[in-house]
Amino acid sequence: MKIFNLLSRFRFRRKLEQLIRESVSEGKPLKIMGDLVFKAMLTEDTEDSREALRSLLSACTRREIVDFTVTNSEINPAHLGSKAVRLDVKVTFNDGEIADLEMQIEKTGDSLKDRAVYYASMLLAGQSERGKQYKEIKRVYQVFFLDDVIFPQSNKLPRRYRLMEVEEHDVLTEVLEIIFYELPKLEQQVQDYFSGKMGIKSLSKEEKWCIYLRYRHIEAAEPLINELCHKEEGIMHAEKSYEKVSRSFLKYHRNMDIKKNEYERAVMKETARKEGHAEGHAEGRIAEKLETARKMKKAGRPLSEIEEFTGLSLKEIQNL
Repeated sequence: MKIFNLLSRFRFRRKLEQLIRESVSEGKPLKIMGDLVFKAMLTEDTEDSREALRSLLSACTRREIVDFTVTNSEINPAHLGSKAVRLDVKVTFNDGEIADLEMQIEKTGDSLKDRAVYYASMLLAGQSERGKQYKEIKRVYQVFFLDDVIFPQSNKLPRRYRLMEVEEHDVLTEVLEIIFYELPKLEQQVQDYFSGKMGIKSLSKEEKWCIYLRYRHIEAAEPLINELCHKEEGIMHAEKSYEKVSRSFLKYHRNMDIKKNEYERAVMKETARKEGHAEGHAEGRIAEKLETARKMKKAGRPLSEIEEFTGLSLKEIQNL
């Protein structure tokens, strides 16, 4: 599956690695609602990622998804002075219809409603080709997941918009559909679940996905998330894909710990030297730890236990 062109993918990977480093340094969990994690979870070239995206697209568009391709997320501007657009997850279905999924967790002073219309218009305009008739234009689904409420007059989720007559509401065209998921509107459903007033069977497919996206990183919501992962196939695939991204996070965290331990040992050794302690004594302590680690390893003890007991790095233990 072709996901992004090489340059876009390289830039995306660098940003994701930077996010992981920042999350580790700040002690924060990786949130699916961050657009980088959201994109990584749904656009990896794996079966889990693809099936998760298929399920989410089906829920958002309310149509059966036979096949699709994740396409280049950068939309070329119409002219040099026009606004460039880089989408989160852009998909083209086998019948030519297009969907764009956007994750927006930060509040912005700009209009998200106008942005949604602009993005959708760009997707429509991108289909124009010389000699192609307007009736051949394929439908565009513009989807926004928001950690904010921009339609406070109603608790309805989602809100779907098309072009229609102002008073009689007859639809002008089927080629455009803009969908907003205001995730904070799910708080009551989550409270009802934990109070025993409702189960996940009462939730729509869209609501299940929205709850997973918003509450996955919240420890108190773990029972609900676990049930969704076990009973909803698409979310189960999403969880496996997310865990793959999360493993990169944990690997980086372990590497940071190893470097920290190595640094602390170096400082202790240098301090002992400066204070006049015999270097051989320090070396002897290290040799003693290595010998202990060898015996534990020979006895079949888990590497993590040896690492914690001796203070040696995982790499040092593996090299014994």
